[in-house]
Amino acid sequence: MPLFDIAVIGAGPGGYAAALRGARKGARVCLVEQNRLGGTCLHRGCIPVKALYGTARLLAGMRQLEEHGIRIEGFRFDLKKALRRKDKVVSGLEKGIEGLLKSAGVERIHGRAVLEGPNRIRINAKETIETRSVIIATGARPLIPAVLAKSPGMVLTSDDFLALESYPERLLVVGGGYIGCELAGIAALFGSRVTLVEQLPELLAGLDRQAVREMEKSFRELGIEVIKGSAVEGLGEGASGVRVTLVGRREKPEVDRVLVAAGRFPNSAGLGLEQAGVMTENGAVRADAGMRTSLGNVFAIGDVTGILQLAHVADHQGEVAVENALGGNAEADYRIVPTAIFTFPEIAQVGLSEAQCRESQRDYLVGTFPYQASGKAQCDGDARGAARLLASPSDGRLLGGTVFGAGASQLIAEVAAAMRGGLTAGDVAHLIHAHPSLSEIIKETAADVLGASVHKAVRRGRPLEPTSGARTE
Repeated sequence: MPLFDIAVIGAGPGGYAAALRGARKGARVCLVEQNRLGGTCLHRGCIPVKALYGTARLLAGMRQLEEHGIRIEGFRFDLKKALRRKDKVVSGLEKGIEGLLKSAGVERIHGRAVLEGPNRIRINAKETIETRSVIIATGARPLIPAVLAKSPGMVLTSDDFLALESYPERLLVVGGGYIGCELAGIAALFGSRVTLVEQLPELLAGLDRQAVREMEKSFRELGIEVIKGSAVEGLGEGASGVRVTLVGRREKPEVDRVLVAAGRFPNSAGLGLEQAGVMTENGAVRADAGMRTSLGNVFAIGDVTGILQLAHVADHQGEVAVENALGGNAEADYRIVPTAIFTFPEIAQVGLSEAQCRESQRDYLVGTFPYQASGKAQCDGDARGAARLLASPSDGRLLGGTVFGAGASQLIAEVAAAMRGGLTAGDVAHLIHAHPSLSEIIKETAADVLGASVHKAVRRGRPLEPTSGARTE
């Protein structure tokens, strides 16, 4: 029986990156996966969605061609070709991961893994391997509410949506989180008539409200109907499709398909965790700051932990788990975790929001800057959006930031890096940025925290008084 230093179960973005890190630190590593390399992120999540988003963004940009003096006669969108491109992107990245694992000397084992103890893993109920440490990285799957699970033929999960070869003419999206909002925008630009239903009173709860309002404005322009404060009560057969009964609403709309984007559930079943002594809670594997489970040498990372279901968090947790599996004492740090939502416009956020500051009664300084005042945004013809930064009144250090507009997912990285380095709003404002560039938006927003943005009209003698966290707006 072969002996490994680390056995990683699951080849998603957390798992395969952990395997690579372990191997490059000199450990003997195996990676066990019953499906394809890359996991949900590569095949049924981040990458295929963003590949489709790239196509949708180009379609949205076609509406602005006339402003640039460009006229295209006989324009036609070939959905099947766009879907083939998506598959090609996924396939190419999967081959890249395969090459990295091979070059690092990671032993790939194809099959289903079951823990038989702290040091033993059975593969496909046949082969047994021994290992000093185990890292569980089995991810999560789409959650289907019970009321919708009763009508499987009418319901699509995000996995199903990404496997479609054509899009329904009428689509109901259940869930106004980041998955639902991203897919709603893509489907609308691809020609579907979309209705989005969210049980909470607001979409994208926890994000900057101004950013969400701008996204909702774009939804209206795309013809997306948004229903908030309601939920699907039942599905049935209608005269021309699926008849939907909504809580608190008399009308019963008919659609062709229902897409469920109401969260994800950890993939912890069937791994032998309970028998091996690994504790779970509501399906999630319990892991501490060092990613250790209740069983000494078994670690857990990524969506299966239920901590923060983001691919980049899984990658960070994998780094921590590998360090500790090899004798270290690292801890995961979730204080600075950027989030990017690929809607129209993009929304990105990191650190504290104004709502969180108010809830904790924390004083803060705030600076804002609109894309309309950016020369680069105007040149690109995409000047929709704004940035917002929060800073501590006592020392000027950045507390958080939001960007919504073109390139928001890239611009937020500067804010996160500044927070990580303990920089103040003044430090960012005085850093020379390339001109013209969208990054100048961050510089000007930081300057506005100090009341010193030269490209934003402000009242003379604007007092630099902190906003009281105890005050509501």
